[in-house]
Amino acid sequence: MGADLLPGILMILLQFGYVAMYICSKMAFADGLNPFVMIAYRQVFALVIITPFAYFFERGTIFPKLNKAIIWQLFLCSLFGMTLWQCLYSLGLKHSTPTITCALQNLVPAITFLMAIPFKMETVGWKTFREQAKVLGTVLCVGGAMLMSFYKGSLVNVGKSILHWRYAEHLMGDNGSSGGESRSFMGPLFVALSSIAAASWFIIQTKMNSKFVAPYSTTAIMFGMASVQCVLIAVIQEHTVEAWSLTSRIRLIACLYNAAFGSALAFVVMSWCISRRGPLFVSIFNPLLLIIAAVVGWAIFDEKFYVGSIVGSALIVIGLYAVLWGKAKDKKDTRDVEASHGNLTTLW
Repeated sequence: MGADLLPGILMILLQFGYVAMYICSKMAFADGLNPFVMIAYRQVFALVIITPFAYFFERGTIFPKLNKAIIWQLFLCSLFGMTLWQCLYSLGLKHSTPTITCALQNLVPAITFLMAIPFKMETVGWKTFREQAKVLGTVLCVGGAMLMSFYKGSLVNVGKSILHWRYAEHLMGDNGSSGGESRSFMGPLFVALSSIAAASWFIIQTKMNSKFVAPYSTTAIMFGMASVQCVLIAVIQEHTVEAWSLTSRIRLIACLYNAAFGSALAFVVMSWCISRRGPLFVSIFNPLLLIIAAVVGWAIFDEKFYVGSIVGSALIVIGLYAVLWGKAKDKKDTRDVEASHGNLTTLW
């Protein structure tokens, strides 16, 4: 039972870590750090952090199993899952509001579900209750995220938080993006493209894990490839030494935390969860980030709750558990079929 619950627990904890990463990143951007420079630092620092784990835990297993097909899949994973996903997402955040960015990022579960069907990683149907639960649950998750982000409604008075962090509010308020940037059409477009890149990574990672599983080593190799890609992009964007400076404490903290958690730890955990439960299981946890971010935003930044956010949160939770229930039934049925085949083999 504990082993069955572990992937879900890890994915939930991952969302809390992402909220902390979001807060650090926003404060670093407000301090003048270019998003592309942060992504470049994130990949390089993550490579330094993850490499020792790959060496000590998997040094005897990685190289004998590497072939051209695996190396090509690793390159595609680094391109879609690290470089394109993060770069496009940062561009979307720059040209739109954080609310719109978070909302559109929740297209990932629906896109992953659709992309997994041609590869026979997911099945679509309407005959059984579990099939209906997966389809409707995915729709509810995405629909709840959209409602939570785009429909405001009446203000709900939940009181003042004693954890209100005025320093962070002042820093982000004085240096935030302008309203003109937030209304740009390019912002939502970039975020939608980043969702496609993320879904593509989930699918490619699943294909690779079916033949080769070495989470530390594969993640280190992908970070090495992504480091080269992201540094080149950042250098094209920023040529000055000042733009790459990490003398500011918030810049250094943001880059280190993004690397240690957002890249090194998060990618290892997601790769492991994908190998155990498949791509839809991992991507369906993304909407939880909206709920956690809303609570943390109220507690630290004194953000307000509205009817739209509460109803949207309820839809996300209902949809999430519907999909997880459908996935659990799929897994149980698969185990039952394998067990019956094993019994027949034993009888013969």
